[in-house]
Amino acid sequence: MQRAALLDAARSLLSEGGTEALTFPALAERTGLARSSVYEYFRSRAAVVEELCEVDFPVWAAEVEAAMAAADGAEAKIEAYVRTQLRLVGDRRHRAVVAISASELDEGAREKIRAAHGGLVTMIGEALAGLGHTQPRLAAMLLQGVVDAAVRRIELGAAEHPDDITEAAVTMALKGARG
Repeated sequence: MQRAALLDAARSLLSEGGTEALTFPALAERTGLARSSVYEYFRSRAAVVEELCEVDFPVWAAEVEAAMAAADGAEAKIEAYVRTQLRLVGDRRHRAVVAISASELDEGAREKIRAAHGGLVTMIGEALAGLGHTQPRLAAMLLQGVVDAAVRRIELGAAEHPDDITEAAVTMALKGARG
């Protein structure tokens, strides 16, 4: 239960202030634990973020996968892929996953995260192959780049409304997918 409470506190801290806000003193304060007790559960801040990704990314990816499965046709699947990821930007689980890119994770942790993310790329690659792309994996990685750029735009609180960013990303994805 303490580990779950620490992870929940970490999600809140990441959501409120990014990776800079995720400190062991802040985790201790949020959970009512002594700072030394936090070290009993996690050896470093990177270990907290790594575990958040291991716990939260599969749930987040399952939501994307479910949205794509419910869509009819390759273009609808691509749209669901983009829209679902951008809808999840405000979700605390997603914010923790996004924070990973700015975190000081070791190479082993980064490799685990890349492998997990590869599942999303594979899902969208199948839809792109259905549209006749000769290099669906490359197209999928480029499409994910559009999604990542839109996520950053929304996260930064850009001048554009998140709905406008989402519509632009969907338009770019669909036009690019059609070739």
